[in-house]
Amino acid sequence: MKRKVTKAIFPVAGLGTRFLPATKSIPKEILTLVDRPLIQYAIDEARAAGIKEFIFVTSRGKSALEDYFDDAPELETALRKKDKKDLLEELKKTNMDSGAIAYVRQNKPLGLGHAVWCARRLVHDEPFAVILTDDVIAAEKPCLQQMMEAYEETGGNIVAAMEVPSEKTSSYGVLDISEVNGPMVKVKGMVEKPQPDVAPSNLAVIGRYILTPEIMRNLNKKETGAGGEIQLTDAIAQEIANGNPVYGYRFKGQRFDCGSKAGFLQATVAFGLQRPDLKDEFGEYLGDIMNMRTAAE
Repeated sequence: MKRKVTKAIFPVAGLGTRFLPATKSIPKEILTLVDRPLIQYAIDEARAAGIKEFIFVTSRGKSALEDYFDDAPELETALRKKDKKDLLEELKKTNMDSGAIAYVRQNKPLGLGHAVWCARRLVHDEPFAVILTDDVIAAEKPCLQQMMEAYEETGGNIVAAMEVPSEKTSSYGVLDISEVNGPMVKVKGMVEKPQPDVAPSNLAVIGRYILTPEIMRNLNKKETGAGGEIQLTDAIAQEIANGNPVYGYRFKGQRFDCGSKAGFLQATVAFGLQRPDLKDEFGEYLGDIMNMRTAAE
């Protein structure tokens, strides 16, 4: 019998150097996409997938991230007095029940695998999800929810996957595929950041995972891989070597790399145009810009 996945790990210890100077005082995960911080998109996706316990792997300078999920009684009272019910409802979505969130520290940046390993005592011997907040996925049905439904059928380890241009495989973990069954592919190997000429495919791992407890045991060996870091990809690949199933799930949706400035701007445009209260004015503005560029050419 497959155990239900109710815990998710959010590795948020990174310094966000690509967004300096903003991230000098603000955690990258608090940067806003339209009017919600990146972390809120990840939390909403986890909730939709049935996650009940949220584990944040943090580092120094992340107190604003922790404060974000606390109640704000003075602000709520002010909104209530002004009868701003819509804003009050939006604010309530940021509140988390006492005990629902746990925080552990990653004292040294030793890789994604190490960050996940830091949460081992909170996961215990249960399957768990991992969500990378840099990867924001716009989808009719949230990506992790799609994966959870697939997990109910297959069990095992599941990683979100999408096709990338061949010349960009060196930026991703890449899957070596043995079988294809609709959106699911069975994985016979995984390679972290391969050069295009040796990449086994162009199907890349994206920042959503459903993993078995054995992954933590593999990470406990603290073996280093690409870049001299402890790689989560290597721990998952070890399960393939052990004869345990690993699947790639080709999700339906559009992924934005909000760990890059260009990706963040692209996501801002896409999510802005989806908003009923913004799409007309914002769309008109973007149209004007494109018309001016065309005229200039």
